[in-house]
Amino acid sequence: MAGATIITGASNGIGRTTARWLAEQGLRVFNLDLAAPKEESEITDYEVDLSKAEDTAAVLDEITSRHRVTRLINNVAFARASSIEDTSFEDLTKMAEVNLRCTLQCTQAVLPGMKAAGFGRIVNITSRAALGRELRTSYAATKGGVISMTRVWALELAPYGITVNAIGPGPIATDTFNRVNPPDSPRTKEMIQSIPVRRIGCPEDVAHAVS
Repeated sequence: MAGATIITGASNGIGRTTARWLAEQGLRVFNLDLAAPKEESEITDYEVDLSKAEDTAAVLDEITSRHRVTRLINNVAFARASSIEDTSFEDLTKMAEVNLRCTLQCTQAVLPGMKAAGFGRIVNITSRAALGRELRTSYAATKGGVISMTRVWALELAPYGITVNAIGPGPIATDTFNRVNPPDSPRTKEMIQSIPVRRIGCPEDVAHAVS
């Protein structure tokens, strides 16, 4: 079924690759992110601070009032590494705002249209960190929360023809990842050995799964 697609945090990395992939399939794609990329594409980019509920609501209202949104990818995330002792309440609060509240808010915004259409596809991008990773107390907690919300929503929304799924990527070779984890570093090599397929994932792997 045709309809518009909203994807959050799609100005770069996994989000951008996914947005391009869906646009190439003929879908109308709206990206909600803090800053729009400079590239020209068929993707419509909205600049919005998704850590602020009021700003997020304004953009969602504009899109849903003009377009029938049948697909949503909750991809945006905020993360900051810290030990247990150094984990701040401020970081925990911001991660909850971006990783949990924004996911809920975007989903609530598109549900009326999906229910009216009797069709909807929602994909939440979580993380392997939800299973446990050092220095990720707040991030793992919020991404674990996304998994739990996904399970609840899948049950609640199935009768309306709306599916809800989560994808939890492990290491993905985005520009940010490669800067922090040089390919020839011992840490990166050790990471690769822990992956069953013996390679770092690429954004296209996640985009394909979303599609």
